[in-house]
Amino acid sequence: MKRVRTRPIFQRLLLAACVLLAGVTQAALAQLGGPSMVMYQPGVAYKTITPARPLNPAARRIQVIEVFSYACPHCFEFQPYAEQIRKSLPADAEFVRLPAVFWPEWEPFARAFFAAQKFGVQEKSNQALFDAIWVKHQPLRSLEQLADFYARYGIKPAEFLKVARSAAVSAQMQHAMRLEQAWGVNGTPAIVVDGALRSGEVQSYQQLVDVARFMVQQAQAARAGKRAP
Repeated sequence: MKRVRTRPIFQRLLLAACVLLAGVTQAALAQLGGPSMVMYQPGVAYKTITPARPLNPAARRIQVIEVFSYACPHCFEFQPYAEQIRKSLPADAEFVRLPAVFWPEWEPFARAFFAAQKFGVQEKSNQALFDAIWVKHQPLRSLEQLADFYARYGIKPAEFLKVARSAAVSAQMQHAMRLEQAWGVNGTPAIVVDGALRSGEVQSYQQLVDVARFMVQQAQAARAGKRAP
């Protein structure tokens, strides 16, 4: 992986967190075939979550979840690859983002994510917020600064802060944190499929994309097996 030049405000949490790079490490990957049609070794490139802990047990489609943080430069770099996953999913699967909160510095970003969802602007603002932090190097560390950022989407900062600090958003954050712990996610970016499979050790972002597609195939087979008489 290439080195990421970072602003001083993020240096401490980068040293602790994003070096982990949950699904994108330099460990060995067992594979057969070409780069898009590969067989992956369980326990290495992907891992089984037992028992399965789906994000939404009532979801009709397979949920492909990117665990990420706006505070993580690797997540910023991974965004074009995340789009590859999202755009290539079969009709019976959906792409979902879920923020991680490994350290207190990450909490404002998670609160802002869930607030943006409630205001219906998370998808349209996703890349813009990454760019504001990692390309334009805007000072977006506090919830107040993030509220000012979302004002460009027609949301009054006071209203944004009220939602971001609400009990409902706090409950969503706690639920996400419990799930991510149960899934064994300890770094970002990571991909979790149906709460039953998660990415493990791969060598590149593109291999993480391939692993995600492979896990979707595994989830399809598992669902088909459950439907079989």
